[in-house]
Amino acid sequence: MKKIILSLAIIAAVAFTGCKNDTKQKTETTEVSNKMAKVDLSFGVRGNCAMCKKTIEKAANAVDGVSNAIWNVEEKKIEISLENPKTDTMSIHNAIAAVGYDTEKVAGSEEAYKNLPGCCQYDHTMKIN
Repeated sequence: MKKIILSLAIIAAVAFTGCKNDTKQKTETTEVSNKMAKVDLSFGVRGNCAMCKKTIEKAANAVDGVSNAIWNVEEKKIEISLENPKTDTMSIHNAIAAVGYDTEKVAGSEEAYKNLPGCCQYDHTMKIN
């Protein structure tokens, strides 16, 4: 009888320890996966002013997978945080170009550029990073 009780106690202790380690392992894996999913990138975008900043950021933030976009007026550079590393970066370039702004890879829409306010109509030869 003592052997049966002792055996049951050992089995319960092993099972409890095993479950505890499994739960800890799953939590650690989830945390690592979440960290790996975030990606930051930056590229040059032509523009002039605070109105440009608002339009450029709005266009970039509207792209599925973009969690945050901030355009620096002085540096002519946009910093983008992606939720998913598989987000198509060309779709971000195209979205910004569609509202009239040149990026490093895509020329802005001429029609959209013509409709920008005067202060936002930048020099197309402006140096961008």
